[in-house]
Amino acid sequence: MELLAPAKINLHLRVGSPRSDGFHPLLSWMATIGLFDTLSIEQSDVPGIRLTCDDAGIPTDANNLVVKTAAALADWLATREPGTTRQGIKVRLEKTIPAGAGLGGGSSDGARTLVALNAMWRLGLSAGELAEFAARFGSDLSFFFFQPSAICRGRGEIVAPLPRPRARWAVLVLPRLHMPTPAVYRRFDELGLGSSENLSPEPKFADWTLLETSELLGVLHNDLEPAAFSIAPELGQLRHEAEGRLDRPVRMSGSGSSLFTLYDEAAAAVAAARHIADELHVTALAAEIGPKLDP
Repeated sequence: MELLAPAKINLHLRVGSPRSDGFHPLLSWMATIGLFDTLSIEQSDVPGIRLTCDDAGIPTDANNLVVKTAAALADWLATREPGTTRQGIKVRLEKTIPAGAGLGGGSSDGARTLVALNAMWRLGLSAGELAEFAARFGSDLSFFFFQPSAICRGRGEIVAPLPRPRARWAVLVLPRLHMPTPAVYRRFDELGLGSSENLSPEPKFADWTLLETSELLGVLHNDLEPAAFSIAPELGQLRHEAEGRLDRPVRMSGSGSSLFTLYDEAAAAVAAARHIADELHVTALAAEIGPKLDP
């Protein structure tokens, strides 16, 4: 079985102060984009979960969410169906989504692995059940069961599907800069940026889906930008220069390092990406927002 695992962008991300369990409450509008990892999954006579990857920098042991989620699902089945033996699983992962970029590649890979195993093992679990199972492994995983667009609350595990924005294309700016999420949140706390006022009152997101692209860009926000730019001032400078070249707002996705802006038409997005790449000597590409995927 072969599946595409899409990247996501946080169109809008608000973050509160840490909860008693250490997690930060979130309010985020997420959308998938047309940038994909590829998972090839097949059953094997060798027990356990075996993962190989074309990117030598990606772990292939239990630190990878593909292995972690698959092993956890197998353990859960062993508890639910004692004595039942299932074949091992062999997974080949082809990476396109850059790591440490705030695009959710690892989370998407883990979520899509669960989708594949749910079908291969004929478990019949609903999207909601899979999302609840996956939530223990990270804040972004639950979203990928409700793509292409949704509002995520709690620490990301409470997901409410939402129509895609009118804007259909994103221009991604991808510097060669890895932003570790824990470090960004630590700096966020050090700067005292978390507040309940960040989360309430909520915008009328249904109305936002109807906004013209220029209007929507004007209201989007990411509370983690000051923390990320404090850690990596060059990222903040890149955002400033990209805004100047494109004459429109540019936002950061997640905890960085990827930046994005929005366009209505593919041709305009492709031209903007080429312009940024040529002018700023950084990787930039156009990607469809909310691409259709097979289940």
